[in-house]
Amino acid sequence: MSEKLTDLFGIDVFNDATMVERLPKKTYAALKKTIENGEDLDPSVAEVVANAMKDWAIERGATHYTHWFQPMTGITAEKHDSFISPTHDGKVIMEFSGKELIKGEPDASSFPSGGLRATFEARGYTAWDCTSPAFLREDASGVTLCIPTAFCSYTGEALDMKTPLLRSMEAISKQAVRVLKLFGHSEVKRVSTSVGPEQEYFLVDKAKYLKRDDLIFTGRTLFGAMPPKGQELEDHYFGILKERISSYMKELNVELWKMGVTAKTQHNEVAPAQHELAPIYATANIATDHNQLVMECMKKIANRHGLTCLLHEKPFAGVNGSGKHNNWSMVTNTGKNLLDPGKTPHENVQFLLFLAAVLKAVDLHADLLRVSAANPGNDHRLGANEAPPAIISVFLGTQLDDVLKQLIETGEAKSSKEGGKLNIGVQTIPALNKDATDRNRTSPFAFTGNKFEFRMVASSMSIGTANTILNTIVADVLSDIADELEKAVNFDLALHDLIKKIVTEHYRIVFNGNGYSDEWVVEAERRGLPNIKSMVEAIPAMVTDKAVDLFEKHHVFSPIELHSRAEILYEAYSKAINIEARTMISMVSVKYIPAVIQYTKKLADSINAIKAAVVDADVSVQTDLLKETSALLAKAQIALKKLQAATDAASAKEEGAEMAASFRNEVFPAMVELRTPIDALELIVEKELWPVPTYGDLLFEV
Repeated sequence: MSEKLTDLFGIDVFNDATMVERLPKKTYAALKKTIENGEDLDPSVAEVVANAMKDWAIERGATHYTHWFQPMTGITAEKHDSFISPTHDGKVIMEFSGKELIKGEPDASSFPSGGLRATFEARGYTAWDCTSPAFLREDASGVTLCIPTAFCSYTGEALDMKTPLLRSMEAISKQAVRVLKLFGHSEVKRVSTSVGPEQEYFLVDKAKYLKRDDLIFTGRTLFGAMPPKGQELEDHYFGILKERISSYMKELNVELWKMGVTAKTQHNEVAPAQHELAPIYATANIATDHNQLVMECMKKIANRHGLTCLLHEKPFAGVNGSGKHNNWSMVTNTGKNLLDPGKTPHENVQFLLFLAAVLKAVDLHADLLRVSAANPGNDHRLGANEAPPAIISVFLGTQLDDVLKQLIETGEAKSSKEGGKLNIGVQTIPALNKDATDRNRTSPFAFTGNKFEFRMVASSMSIGTANTILNTIVADVLSDIADELEKAVNFDLALHDLIKKIVTEHYRIVFNGNGYSDEWVVEAERRGLPNIKSMVEAIPAMVTDKAVDLFEKHHVFSPIELHSRAEILYEAYSKAINIEARTMISMVSVKYIPAVIQYTKKLADSINAIKAAVVDADVSVQTDLLKETSALLAKAQIALKKLQAATDAASAKEEGAEMAASFRNEVFPAMVELRTPIDALELIVEKELWPVPTYGDLLFEV
């Protein structure tokens, strides 16, 4: 890089430093009050901001602006408008008004709405989210000013991921501030949730990708036999980066840094061709915006390097899948992390109260957290001995678990275990400070020092829903806590009793052991913890009476918004499995069966030729191969017809839960049945005749 990183970072962001430089002091102060305190935005302030933003963007080469929003497709959307405005003399000037900054009007009928919008009800609005800074994006079309926005219908319902997230952030802030005031922290005006999402992904050669219809249409391989070597040698994880991958990561980092994304960590992940990028923490809505940018840039930049980025949760059977670890904490406007236990957590009563609140929230609403991580791809991953199980539990570690047990057993915590020193036995290496507890990668919700790591989120998903639900369920528990403590005669005594009560009643959610074990499945059932194994089973949690009351109480979702989202999830599942099934049918019909027939003809011709040349020749090898291949081909044909029938039957069901259940229970097993003989044939048919690149080609030839 010709520029220093410190000079490069954030140059394409209309950030605080740029606003200080370009906005009048009164305008800047008014905008900061809106951002930090939630005060109403004066239209005159928006007018000044819009003009300054336009001038800055044009100086940086921008010709267009867009309201950048996040509909319920899980990806972003945008409509570009140029800055030009015609003049009376046939020329143009460059204009951008406060009205254009604040509001846009995209078509709301063509995005998923779950019945909120009909085709003829087209109007929707995008509204400027001034808490997330505008940024510039450069691509083949030029430079575009991107303005993060919320997206709602003409009748006011949220049609996006951002609006509920912003509502949930207000809810948890309100309730956390109530609790903190009881501790005497009158200086705290706002509590934000801080998030750092680790993003896993695969990179494959683009030319090979384009030869696989399944990757093109579904993002995952629907067929594929394991190569002789997978991830069993554990030599890819944290291994040295290949030159081609390093070049890709370098360009990815630069582009993200310019847009203010704090890309921090990069490394090879467990599976061949799998990698990870992790940023530094940001406020939840900004972290959500940034993660969308990360995924978009990963795909765009991969193309420039002759690669394709796969964000599917399970692009390859038999090797590690991809997730997105959502690291979550609560931070006051004064800079205090409410989940920081300090050196003596047993004495940190405020921390113990917030910790107890999270435990209770996760225990009461495990089903909602499960649905927040549900998509068709994650059904392949959760509980598959490579990711968190489908059973939600909380890992606390040795130190905190000991503190809670003291509270439960004796009513008082008197000590905290210390980490001490770790001496590895080499004189030239100093003793290391040792953490007070180990980590647990099998836990879906793990405490990791001063935050919780929600490890179930799917790699291709927006983190918006997971954080919306996490914020809301914790806000609800904090609301109950504030209600009880505000009326307490003796605050300290009531606080002590409340912490003990919550911890005792909800300790069942704590599990520090091996989440992959069969024993844990049995133990979790004994404890009464839900084991929701698929997306279709998870969706009903969105519309239970408990969920409706919860979200309505905190003004995060209205009942109609919740029901619409459930319908969207059912529809998304049905569509995804339908596409996968029809892709399998097409590939088997026009690629695999013709290739196998060609191979069997070659074998038969070989047998006949040898017999003609040598009367008593032993052709048992060829004959056995021909019999085995023909038998597998027959199985494939039977399974193909079964899948076709199941897919047609599911497609004819009533849309919604019934159709989704049919695709899950009938079509998905038929897909597995069809894959089995095709994968077996891949290990028999000679490579030159096999119609698509194999796992070995895709995973190791990058």
